[in-house]
Amino acid sequence: MKKLRTVFLFLLALPLCFCLIGCGNGRTEDTPEPDADGRVFSDDASDFVSVTDAVPDVILEIRYFSTYNFVGDRIDGYEEPLALLTKEAAAALREVSEEVISKGYRLKIYDAYRPQKAVTNFVNWAKDASDVRMKAYFYPDLEKDVLFPQGYIAEHSGHSRGSTLDLTLVDMQTGKELDMGGVFDFFGEISHPDYRDITDEQYSNRMLLREAMLGHGFKPLDEEWWHFTLENEPYPNTYFTFPVNSATLNGNK
Repeated sequence: MKKLRTVFLFLLALPLCFCLIGCGNGRTEDTPEPDADGRVFSDDASDFVSVTDAVPDVILEIRYFSTYNFVGDRIDGYEEPLALLTKEAAAALREVSEEVISKGYRLKIYDAYRPQKAVTNFVNWAKDASDVRMKAYFYPDLEKDVLFPQGYIAEHSGHSRGSTLDLTLVDMQTGKELDMGGVFDFFGEISHPDYRDITDEQYSNRMLLREAMLGHGFKPLDEEWWHFTLENEPYPNTYFTFPVNSATLNGNK
């Protein structure tokens, strides 16, 4: 009887032993290994939401689903004109939306979560010196060979972590975007938020957007007036790979 009891206790302990071996430091066999720079890549969309579900008052103009962007083509991974964000970023954005609506404005989103394959699309485009179809619109003063060294294009983007977005403000009375003194995705100094060779009204419009975003937990980027990241982003080292489409989200419900 004593021997049977010992065997029974041993069998009960086996799952714990395996967990201690396989789950050390919170990791399991299914947890992706980080690369040499500490980045983890994941196709798990379970913590993401469609921004229009979380923030119904936003306007979407998803540029990378269209051909009106600095590449001139629809970008890989954008299968529907949706804006996706982590639940945490979407909740903070809802607070921003409520504030700006009280002042007579609505948020317009150009881009949110960006799949890694879209970033790779940008990288491959930047390496092709012959493709300058959109130069006059987005980088008239630059040659493509400076896009990497000057940081306009990189192999990884904060957008792929799911808590970064590009946006502007729309006047609710006129239905028009506020004049920010420069267009979204323009490669140049004029896109810097603190650029002052614009009108006082244009600068004031930039600061209106900036102050609303910073007031609800987002941090800005020094080079782009439209770009903000949730300061306490939930996945600071994870770069997601799933495509932008509704099926991805529905599959994780």
